[in-house]
Amino acid sequence: MKKGLLKKGLLMFIFAITVAWIAAPLSGTLALAAEPIVIGVPTSLGFPTGDQCLKAVKIAVDEINAKGGVKVGPTKRPLKIVTMDLRDAEPGVPVPEALLGLEKIILDNKVNAILVGPFRSEALLAGMDIIAKYKVPTLCSIAMTPGMEVKIQKNPEKYKYVFRTCFTAKHLMKYLAGIMTFLKKEFGFNKVFIFNQDVAWCRKTAELMKKIYFDKAGWEVVGHKVYPTGSSDFASGLMAVRAKGAQVIMPVFDMPQVGIMVKQWKSMKIPVLIAGFTGHMTVQAAWDAYDGKIAGAIDTIFEVGSAIGAKKVPQSVEFHEKYVKRWGDYPSGAGGHGPAPAYESVYVLAEAIERAGSLDPDAIVKELEKTDRKGVMGRVKFNKNHQVPYGTNPEEASVGCVIQWNDKGERIVVYPESIADGKIRLPEGLKAAK
Repeated sequence: MKKGLLKKGLLMFIFAITVAWIAAPLSGTLALAAEPIVIGVPTSLGFPTGDQCLKAVKIAVDEINAKGGVKVGPTKRPLKIVTMDLRDAEPGVPVPEALLGLEKIILDNKVNAILVGPFRSEALLAGMDIIAKYKVPTLCSIAMTPGMEVKIQKNPEKYKYVFRTCFTAKHLMKYLAGIMTFLKKEFGFNKVFIFNQDVAWCRKTAELMKKIYFDKAGWEVVGHKVYPTGSSDFASGLMAVRAKGAQVIMPVFDMPQVGIMVKQWKSMKIPVLIAGFTGHMTVQAAWDAYDGKIAGAIDTIFEVGSAIGAKKVPQSVEFHEKYVKRWGDYPSGAGGHGPAPAYESVYVLAEAIERAGSLDPDAIVKELEKTDRKGVMGRVKFNKNHQVPYGTNPEEASVGCVIQWNDKGERIVVYPESIADGKIRLPEGLKAAK
């Protein structure tokens, strides 16, 4: 009898092993066959920032799918990307045309969420009504308008589906004021000459910096020059800078010709520090583009991980390296804007879905609001108006950075102090004022 029981037990054991062996590949097949979570990426794909944000999203999606996908209740489901070129960054493309594309990607693909989103601020603000209509959780990583937060604040229930992970226009002002405060503290500088491009956002930034910051922070604005888009000669302005005794030029531009200004500054040996935002001297490729003649220039990068990895924010370096390995180029965006928050948005969304245990939009929104993680840009969480705060300490907020080019063609992080890799070097002939 004992032999019979032993034989029966052995047969049952073999049967169980056989079933498990057969079921293992079958369960894997079922996991792969699970209905995907559809992520829409509608933006201006013909522009570098939009294209690079999509590439960043692809990296994160592939990483998550390689681990089995996102757990929704008891089931792991893969992420699937669908795209739509809104063309809203292209000259002459009206906002209503971009909105048609936004609505089309939602309806045609039954998307569970949207990442990156409209490029232009006007398109995002108008698109918020479409997002609200279809209740699609959305994490934006390009459009910078403060108006997004204003709309959410006025009607939080209607617009609760919209979040933003990237730098905003307010944060640019905060960083420009921060680097100027740092220069005043470090070197005693208090005389600035403003150069800005003659486009709306540059004019407004220069105007607000003067009114809100310089006039109240003990700075003297000794001059202000406005340059039409495409200007290629800055010599007269630089001569005025010398004559007025400015210690700092604050440029606010987004045109490539701004590199000519820096080259003329170098060749004319104007004893002044250039520190502001140009949008074109933030990326590594700028060194060769401007013939290695931009050493000493200081520029603002919107989000660490975009355009540069900061050693003291390890995740930003890891993302930067992964992007270069996958795509063979740097995730530069425009002025170091977009790719890092786009990558981070995938993980923020995936974690919210897993906590919700559901693809119900309202459940996802509630969990998005609870986001608090260490990410590519530092600490990632949302304020009450669904904006990721940017500050100067990566343990407390997400961070951008300010870099200075050295003579070797390297970009050194010099601000904020919490992540700085080096000190600011003054150009020849410029001495500290204290």
